[in-house]
Amino acid sequence: MAVTAESSSEGVRQYLTFRIGEDVYGLDILRVREIRGWSKPREIPNVPKYIKGVMDFRGGIVPIIDLRIRFSLANAEYDKETVVILLSVEQDGRSTIMGIVVDRVADVMDVAPSDIKPRPDLGAKLDTKYLPGIVNRGDHMVLLVDVDKLLDTKTFTLLEEVQNS
Repeated sequence: MAVTAESSSEGVRQYLTFRIGEDVYGLDILRVREIRGWSKPREIPNVPKYIKGVMDFRGGIVPIIDLRIRFSLANAEYDKETVVILLSVEQDGRSTIMGIVVDRVADVMDVAPSDIKPRPDLGAKLDTKYLPGIVNRGDHMVLLVDVDKLLDTKTFTLLEEVQNS
């Protein structure tokens, strides 16, 4: 039986899970374009600290975002398990590719809509708009990530302006 993004069960979706420290996150596997081992991207001055730089992806320039820094977590050393996940992101009606640096890829999991619990209300000052829900998996929780909300349009525009100047 072939593995597909949509299971025969109504609405079940697949999520690629990855780790940042002890935390497990998941993102829609249909957005994943490629997973690469860590290699230092070309640094770009005057961009937010969580943008580690840019790299070439099939002839295009792709911003690389370190999720540890984006999520305001402790810095970690990049090692042999560190990977860059290249994702398709929808911004203002257009699709672009973005790379995210994570500690390691964990697994692929099937998730039914009924398994997704709403994110907790942590107050207006905490930015959790890119975390649409949480899934309990045995002894741990998986925080689901909405890749379209992970970066705002202003950040993409800033990066494009720096590249073109």
